[in-house]
Amino acid sequence: MVRHELLIGGRWQRGSGPGAMRDVVSPYDHRVVGQCSIAGADDVNAAVEAAVVGAETWRATPAHERFSILMRAADLADERAEEIAQTLSAENGKTLKEAQGEASRSGSIIRLAAFEGTQLYGESLPLDANPGTGLDKVGFTLRQPVGIVAAITPFNYPALLVNHKIAPALAAGNAVILKPASTTPLTALALAECFVDAGLPEGVLSVLTGPGGEIGDRLSSDQRIRKVSFTGSTAIGRHIAEVAGVKKLSLELGSSAPVVVLPDADIPLAAAAVAAGGYTNAGQVCISVQRVIVHEAVHGDFLDALRAEVAQHRTGDPSAAETTVGTLISEREATRVHESILRAVEDGASLELGGDRSGAIVEPAIVSGVDPHSRFAQEEIFGPAVAVTDAPDTATAIALANTTEYGLSAGIFTNDIDAAIRYMRDVDAGSIHINWTPLWRADLMPYGGLKASGIGKEGPRAAVEEMTEAKTVVLHGRPWRS
Repeated sequence: MVRHELLIGGRWQRGSGPGAMRDVVSPYDHRVVGQCSIAGADDVNAAVEAAVVGAETWRATPAHERFSILMRAADLADERAEEIAQTLSAENGKTLKEAQGEASRSGSIIRLAAFEGTQLYGESLPLDANPGTGLDKVGFTLRQPVGIVAAITPFNYPALLVNHKIAPALAAGNAVILKPASTTPLTALALAECFVDAGLPEGVLSVLTGPGGEIGDRLSSDQRIRKVSFTGSTAIGRHIAEVAGVKKLSLELGSSAPVVVLPDADIPLAAAAVAAGGYTNAGQVCISVQRVIVHEAVHGDFLDALRAEVAQHRTGDPSAAETTVGTLISEREATRVHESILRAVEDGASLELGGDRSGAIVEPAIVSGVDPHSRFAQEEIFGPAVAVTDAPDTATAIALANTTEYGLSAGIFTNDIDAAIRYMRDVDAGSIHINWTPLWRADLMPYGGLKASGIGKEGPRAAVEEMTEAKTVVLHGRPWRS
């Protein structure tokens, strides 16, 4: 069994929080898969104080040296990928295959970030374009790290989203304090070991495990921390924005991702893609397919194809090769999703397939005839259930795609280039996918939402830019040309 202490400024030590050590339990069979230490207020302050010193050291470290350390961390992440995947699957409940896929991306994300951290270009400023300014002045910009970054990550991708925050922050020259989800701390701690073992200087990285409300509030409100990068619910994101004060924020929040299927679409392709995109990680993905808006001309054909695809999913032991849909993070979450499905049916929708619950497992569900303005369509389900609604025409389908407060990602299936262009122009979402579902992400691409889905972008290049600040420098010479 894995036992982990806190990482404070690069040193492993016991936490001061209540109970000292906490069991990490599998959501599938409730076995104890590890233990982690619990941080208290003193630990938070110690981590920030260490980061103040570490930030100065790391900022003064040349980019090529930071690059070398991060490249060693990437190699270690690759070497330990299978071990990290086993830990991830055990504490999170996702299938081992999904966990292996996630863990295997760690090294490449770190390498992408390491490169971007060496490319902090400024720009020259054409000051003589300003009336009254001659050629005696030279202006340019410099980028520098913000200082200390607080990274607060969720349970659903405990390797992927940790790497997408701490790797760009470190590559840009910042100190980082990571607060992983309380239910999945072991994966984050295993990744932190890769950075420490690669030679990261003291003070540059801390990992604090424990209650999110207390630790997150202390980190977000501490004015020594100049940047908060958070992924989680819209409600908590709004709270962080309220307590953070004057600092940079990246908030990747909730979603109710729509997919539109038009009459000229490849129906088998759309059904297969939705069957994957709606149930990966048991639907616990912010870009999971939640709403499918189907043109009424192909509504029946699409439902038939989708039922056949979803029926092939198998739930059960996440470590078993035949399991395609693992557990939700807890029985409480599974109960919430199950009750949401039952409520939708009570409100007039039809349960086409699945929806039964056993412990933390919910059978992959298709719910048709969903009122597009109902809670089931408007609120984030975050579980293995897809709502299907019909629309009489393309204009209505696009309008329905925009009805929620969210705008993270959206997809459309069509062979009509005019409809595709209209969709990409009119739908308010941070990512638009043509002939695929929203559940697709290349690690290097900008990633983030509109509306209540958040502010800021991730992806190594975008994150490095958001985790640095630009200074304008003007050299004033004596006038030498009239």
